[in-house]
Amino acid sequence: MSSIDPKINVIIPVYNEETSLPLVLKSLNHLKKRKSLDLRVIVGNNNSTDRTAEVAEAAGAEVVLQPEMGYGAACLKAMEQIDEDCDIVVYIDGDYSDYPHELDFLIEPIQIGVSDFVIGSRVLGAHLPGALLPQARFGNWLATFLIHFFWGHRFSDLGPFRAITYQALKKLKMQDRNFGWTVEMQIRALKCKLKCSEIPVSYRKRIGKSKITGTIQGSVMAGYTILKIIFAERFTPRRFKPR
Repeated sequence: MSSIDPKINVIIPVYNEETSLPLVLKSLNHLKKRKSLDLRVIVGNNNSTDRTAEVAEAAGAEVVLQPEMGYGAACLKAMEQIDEDCDIVVYIDGDYSDYPHELDFLIEPIQIGVSDFVIGSRVLGAHLPGALLPQARFGNWLATFLIHFFWGHRFSDLGPFRAITYQALKKLKMQDRNFGWTVEMQIRALKCKLKCSEIPVSYRKRIGKSKITGTIQGSVMAGYTILKIIFAERFTPRRFKPR
């Protein structure tokens, strides 16, 4: 991989983000021009019922439809379109809670060869009041505690803003089709002995209501799914064995 001019594919899973998604794409397009990045954006449209697909296409993104509901399902569908000569895959949410212009900081550890996989940590970074809800903070703490307990690596966050080399991503054989996507990726990265790191990223209140932590039902289901993934990866012998 060229450390000077890597080919980057950005995956954005979305469901009804017509208000926030244009802001994310505008920021990415601005970064692309300012830094002269080789950057392609793929939006995994999770069966949105608003104008999400239209505004994404108007901003120059490529849109793939995933009728099956689920965060992981949208990511997996978008991943089918990744360029085979891609160097780095970046994931970011479409709710404008992350700061897309920090992408160049996120990929830097990969570019200089010290990491295969980088988490943008909202916990370590500057986050606006109310951006990280209490249920999200607790879920992060519990999940990262269990990851450290079982696999010996200390993450601080399950943040959705993350970057990974494409070659490393293919080794993970991602499967989760719902809320367990992020934690599955982090656990499998450890199982594959990838060089993992975190950098602080900024975080603000999302535009609109969260589909996960914004409701009691969503929070409970997300927590259950995350714990299920952690224990399955730890105790199910054939769930995932890196080659």
